[in-house]
Amino acid sequence: MKIENVEPSGWKSPKGYANGVVVSGAGRLLFVAGQIAWDAEQKLVGGDDMAAQFEQVLKNIVAVVSAAGGEPQHIVRMTCYVTDKTRYVAATRAIGAHWRAILGKHFPAMALVEVAGLLEPGALVEIEATAALP
Repeated sequence: MKIENVEPSGWKSPKGYANGVVVSGAGRLLFVAGQIAWDAEQKLVGGDDMAAQFEQVLKNIVAVVSAAGGEPQHIVRMTCYVTDKTRYVAATRAIGAHWRAILGKHFPAMALVEVAGLLEPGALVEIEATAALP
C-alpha cells in the first residue's frame, strides 16, 4: 500500500495537515467514529484543558486504528469538531506537541469545524477519522 500527500503546485505548504491524500493498493478502509476525550472506562479526561482533551482523543483514534491492525501513518483523513476555535488556536502549541508525540510528523487531510456543542457534557473536541489499512 502506498499513501502520499497531494499539494497543488505553487501552493504554500500547509502546516499540520495535507490538502489531499492518495491511497493506492489499500486492502481495507477503516472509518473511526467520532472520538472524544474518554478513557477506557468512558470517563472524560483533561478537564477544561483543550490540549489535554485533544491528546486523549488522538490516543483513542490510534487505539481504534491499532485494534484494526493499523498504525498511525495509515490515518488518511480527520474531521475535528471543537466547541471554541479561539481556545483551540490558543492551545495549538501544546496540541502540536501532543500530535508529534502520538502521530509523529504524519499529517492526513483534515478539516476543523467549530460547533455549538458536543453530545457529552464537558467534551471540548471530537474527531472522526478514516484509515487505509494494508
